[in-house]
Formats: sequence, C-alpha cells, structure tokens
Amino acid sequence: MTTPTIVILVLCLVLAVCWDAYCLRDLARADHVRYLPKWVWALICLFSCPWGGLLYVILGRPARGE
Repeated sequence: MTTPTIVILVLCLVLAVCWDAYCLRDLARADHVRYLPKWVWALICLFSCPWGGLLYVILGRPARGE
C-alpha cells in the first residue's frame, strides 16, 4: 500500500469512529427515541458503522418538536 492510501484509510476510520461517538452521545442524551428502544439503537450504531448511525439519525432520532 502506498502512503496516500494509508492516510485515506486512517482518515475514514477516524471519521467513522467520530460519527459513531456523536450518534451514541446523542442517543444517550435523548429522552425518547422513535421505533426501537434505546439499547437496540445503540447496538445498531455500534455493529453497523456508519450505516447504523445514519439509520438512527434518519429514523430513530426524535424531531425537534417531539
């Protein structure tokens, strides 16, 4: 592997970890979530990075007025 490839892979890994940390922090602070219990959303976020976080933000995160 070349150096630019390694740098890009490390950057993608760091971004994915930051995204999961953001989603889990938001999930922990939420009073309630939609469709599934909080612990299920946490498992989805952890085991299917970054798609689980995207699903949580789109489907599970409550709207601002809720």
